[in-house]
Amino acid sequence: MPKPYHHGDLYSTLLLEAKKILKNEGVSELSIRKLAAQVGVSRTALYHHFKDKNSLLCALAESGFATQKNALQTIMKKEKSREAFEEYVQSYISFAANNHHLYDLMYGQLIWRNQLQTDSLKSASRTTFKLWIKWVEELQMEGILDKENSPLRVGQACWASLHGFARLVLDGIYVNQSEIKEMTQQISKMLQSFPKN
Repeated sequence: MPKPYHHGDLYSTLLLEAKKILKNEGVSELSIRKLAAQVGVSRTALYHHFKDKNSLLCALAESGFATQKNALQTIMKKEKSREAFEEYVQSYISFAANNHHLYDLMYGQLIWRNQLQTDSLKSASRTTFKLWIKWVEELQMEGILDKENSPLRVGQACWASLHGFARLVLDGIYVNQSEIKEMTQQISKMLQSFPKN
């Protein structure tokens, strides 16, 4: 049965419902028609917010970057930077594992390789990455991460390690939770042990 929504928040309602469909059924089952029926609005009303399925997928990916940015901002405020970094590594892998289809949209080929990203999505991803690089620079100044290379290169290397492990988890290579936790801890230690001399 369609869920009622309050006037003025249709966009948020559509995005929330689209996330549920994406999480439970995957991107192939998400369509403009299905989303409209699920929310209880006409497709015409939905097209006022999303001109096609691609714009809907980009909006979902954008919301994922917003979530990651907010999580990063919260962790950056913590006083103990080393523990904060370890927490971020854990939270990154957890986010990917708990949001498989959303993570695929954010970093997968469906949108990026086909050059289908909206300007808004490009901006959201860049803003999140710039914040990450800013924190990497701060961690370098505190001696937690490698100082000999630029914040950009260190940030890229750290992210590549996190993304690589996240992909192994999402692809089912690693499924044992205790094993995933131990490997996440090891990745955190490894990233902090870059040569500093």
